[in-house]
Amino acid sequence: MPSGALAGIRLVAFEARRAQELAALFARHGASVTSAPALRESRLPESPATLELVERLERGEVGAVVLLTGVGTRALAALAGDAQPRLLAALAHVPVVARGPKPLAALRELGVAGAWPVPAPHTWREVLTVLDGIRLPPGALVAVQEYGVPPAELVREIEARGLRVLRIPVYRWALPEDPGPLKSAAAGLVGGAFDVAVFTSAVQVEHLFAVASDAGAMGAALARIVVASIGPVCSEGLEAHGVHPQLESTPPKMGPLVALVAERAPALVHATPGVDR
Repeated sequence: MPSGALAGIRLVAFEARRAQELAALFARHGASVTSAPALRESRLPESPATLELVERLERGEVGAVVLLTGVGTRALAALAGDAQPRLLAALAHVPVVARGPKPLAALRELGVAGAWPVPAPHTWREVLTVLDGIRLPPGALVAVQEYGVPPAELVREIEARGLRVLRIPVYRWALPEDPGPLKSAAAGLVGGAFDVAVFTSAVQVEHLFAVASDAGAMGAALARIVVASIGPVCSEGLEAHGVHPQLESTPPKMGPLVALVAERAPALVHATPGVDR
């Protein structure tokens, strides 16, 4: 018999890049883990917007650059190709807003210093607060590195401030090449096969509802079990579908998420009406 805080608990996790690691961490606490990767990173083969950014930076037309992810920051540099040295040099002469430690780390690797860090919990709201502190003049152009999906709320609020936005897509989130495990997990959730669902990105939520045969039934299924979110950005994605996570890790990292679930999920599972174990 498995032992540990999560012994006997049936858990489904939608992490992709670190799926095996996350599953092993939960299994170490005794959980019965189903891994259902919900996405894959699809880097764009080219990005005309990246080269436009380089040219506009060199002409002094960009008021600020917003980097939202570490992966996206590295992809932006890679997509610049032969123009990468020009891009990195130009970034040294414009305010660069980095949403959290990952884009900051990527900038350090690329030799770019002096970025404006976005404080926790690193949502688009904190990005706006930092941008407001730069005090850009009306009509200034803000370049925003997109991450998988367009950051609609952030773009809308920047434009509402009388600023213009240059969107820089560098990769897209796609469904897994083999969506079978994700579809099976979706059916399992509706059928009552799990006690806990763990989400580590908002895109996982979108893709789960996309493959579900009945979005209403999926929402009802998640309302019957314990839902854990890695942080505020992920929780916003859940709330957008009417799903209210009972657990949200602080800081938004995998280790604290696992520790939180191990500590609090068992009591929540036994207290949740409708969980048939």
